[in-house]
Amino acid sequence: MSDQSATKSIYSGRVVSLEVQDGKWEIVRHAPAVSILLQNESGELLCVKQFRHAVNAYTIEVPAGLIDAGETPEAAARRELQEEAGLDADMTLLTQFYSSPGFSDEELFVFKATNARESRLEMDEDEEIEVVWLRPETILSGLRDGSIKGSAATVTAALLALTGAPPASGMGAQVDQQGGDQQGRGQEGKRQEGRH
Repeated sequence: MSDQSATKSIYSGRVVSLEVQDGKWEIVRHAPAVSILLQNESGELLCVKQFRHAVNAYTIEVPAGLIDAGETPEAAARRELQEEAGLDADMTLLTQFYSSPGFSDEELFVFKATNARESRLEMDEDEEIEVVWLRPETILSGLRDGSIKGSAATVTAALLALTGAPPASGMGAQVDQQGGDQQGRGQEGKRQEGRH
């Protein structure tokens, strides 16, 4: 375990900060995030098509986003679903995991949405999103053959949809009730841009 006194802050921004520990370990501190698995009666998964500047491509992803400071993961999931798809729903935590623990502390909370109903919130002005419904098998096939570009959250949601995974229990499913300010991550009540 590294001595925190040997940590040097290199950069701090709205979404991430970069630290170097012991002069060699580059660590990206990233705000926690949520993703939402919502299926319709035909078994199709709610996805959003959007342009992602980091990869310079359109992606197919499940609704997802950062947890704001002071916001619970469940509240963030409901907000993101409202912003991106115009829906509200009941949320059940399926799992949580570190999305890339080799260099980042970003934690992702995956929720299953049920009892969906119309409820729209304003999208962030920099978001242009198209809602699409796809079968989980289509998503996985498209990711394999390269016709779909997606994220780890999308792969996780598709696999969970196919396996009918039960809600989280035990395995560290203790959800920080203040979400966005875990371990000093998050910004003092400011909306964090740069979606997951």
